[in-house]
Amino acid sequence: MRLLFLGDVMGKTGRTAVAERLPGLRAAWGLDFVVVNGENATGGMGLSAEHAKLLLGAGADVVTLGDHAFDQKDIVPFLEQEPRVLRPINYSKLAPGHGARVYDAPGGRRVLVAQVLGRVFMKQPFDDPFSAIEPVLKTHRLGAAVQAAIVDVHAEATSEKMGMGHWCNGQASLVVGTHTHVPTGDAQILSEGTAYMTDAGMCGDYDSVIGMEKLEPMRRFVTGMAKARFEPAAGEATLSGVYVETDDRTGRATRVEMVRQGGRLSPSGPVM
Repeated sequence: MRLLFLGDVMGKTGRTAVAERLPGLRAAWGLDFVVVNGENATGGMGLSAEHAKLLLGAGADVVTLGDHAFDQKDIVPFLEQEPRVLRPINYSKLAPGHGARVYDAPGGRRVLVAQVLGRVFMKQPFDDPFSAIEPVLKTHRLGAAVQAAIVDVHAEATSEKMGMGHWCNGQASLVVGTHTHVPTGDAQILSEGTAYMTDAGMCGDYDSVIGMEKLEPMRRFVTGMAKARFEPAAGEATLSGVYVETDDRTGRATRVEMVRQGGRLSPSGPVM
């Protein structure tokens, strides 16, 4: 199976880039399943129902969220109606929506998608992500119940993301980090066949401070005082993420490639 995961969509420029480029990538790379993190797609903070529909309409099979999952109020009822949008699994059990689901893919195949939220350096107390993901992976075993499994680790600390990669090694096809908006250079296949990348980066303007216009963040760094709201940078976006090929019989990764398309960053992606 050919899988694509795109990192945090940042504001209007990120949404536009996904809408314009994802359909072409699906065709050119023969993608079977696409997951997009939509955590910052609406004004840099959360995801509205309207923008969720845009990302799904552009070719995302699933949209994941993160610590800003409920910033946009209309997403709350939308999560109950739209199974293709996931919030972190280790939110309160009373939170709307779901943190893991199995989806259909071409050829009668099935794909598990789950998201966990890290706790290191995060402001809110969440349930333990490691114990939250373990029963999900054991219930939906690779090569049996599902042909692929994708885990989005929305976390601040690289060590926690790496720990989750090794925790899921052999039980997931792909473990990929989101949240920090900077693509890491460590795409690899772990010892038991799990593709791993510490952070997918963002789909946004990299002439910025993690996707935000530079002036206000720099002012706060220098003075310690806020003067205005953070606003998403509006230059051309780079689509950042990771491409994975898997063996349907085992669910294990056979190929992994960093993805950077358009914008300021040097291009990368699978050569077909």
